[in-house]
Amino acid sequence: MLRPAICQILKNNESYYSLVIAVAKRARQITDEAFENEKSLDEKPVKTAVDEFAGGEYKIIEDPSLRA
Repeated sequence: MLRPAICQILKNNESYYSLVIAVAKRARQITDEAFENEKSLDEKPVKTAVDEFAGGEYKIIEDPSLRA
């Protein structure tokens, strides 16, 4: 299975932590939407979320005031 490299997803010095949180939140949304619409998922929600971020469908937005 080919996966997108993290360097392909992260741009502008975004953190790995931000990517993990963003993917987890999107995967939860995918799961909730499937449950509400009573659909079964063909692939795992985390893989779908990673593919969406890699494809540019979703972007990571960090709050600069939270950076240490």
